[in-house]
Amino acid sequence: MVEQKAIFITGGGSGIGQATAKLFAAKGWRVGLADVNARGLSETAAMLPAGMATTFTMDVRDREAWVANLDAFTATTEGGRLDVLFNNAGIGTGGPLIDMSFEDLDRVIAINLVGVLNGAKIGFAYLAKTPGSCLLNTASASAIYGSSGLSVYSATKFGVRSLTEALDGEWYGAGVKVRDLVPSFIDTPLLATPAGNSNYSIKQVVTNAGLELTGVDAVAQAAWDAVHGDKVHTYVGKTADRMAFAARWMPGRMRKMMRRGVIGSVD
Repeated sequence: MVEQKAIFITGGGSGIGQATAKLFAAKGWRVGLADVNARGLSETAAMLPAGMATTFTMDVRDREAWVANLDAFTATTEGGRLDVLFNNAGIGTGGPLIDMSFEDLDRVIAINLVGVLNGAKIGFAYLAKTPGSCLLNTASASAIYGSSGLSVYSATKFGVRSLTEALDGEWYGAGVKVRDLVPSFIDTPLLATPAGNSNYSIKQVVTNAGLELTGVDAVAQAAWDAVHGDKVHTYVGKTADRMAFAARWMPGRMRKMMRRGVIGSVD
């Protein structure tokens, strides 16, 4: 008899996490959903087949909560297995560095980077017990080339990308795969966040700049492919593909584009 596989998803209350939960549950996986948004967790769980999900109201900055919730989730899975830990939670505060408050700066770093480090360090012990397991991180197209107007966000996502590469090497001997998603701008509630001190939301900034938005279902499918494939980085969306190509083959063009500045183009 084949054991039921299990995935633990942070940021599971909306957007990419929600879409990924729906896809994996549809394929028969048991799903652990973690988020600071209790209402969002309930909404996601209601979209899944009965009995397939367990929810945890959790802040990824809280290391004790990581341990308690992973203990609780794996107690519900067959043989205590954890096949995938999806480090997906993140926030999208933007704006030029000089206009950001130190409070916002610290919060973006603590959630987007330290939260991912917490999940990796604490999650390894659970993943290592399950043959063929995978740590999946959500990076961003901002990790391909630093995005003007999103400097702190870009810094955290570069960190997530480099962490993925480093752990792919460190954990190879333990049989734990490490992968990341590198999506372009995804049409989620995250884009409703104000772009720094601008009167525009991040979504308005993106669309005014002529960049495409990618649907969450495409990212969920990319998550499935990443977990089952051999690529360290999985690019999602036309903008991410174009940025990866330009950063490698036309770095001068990328530099000029960022000098124009996405935020500055709409102020």
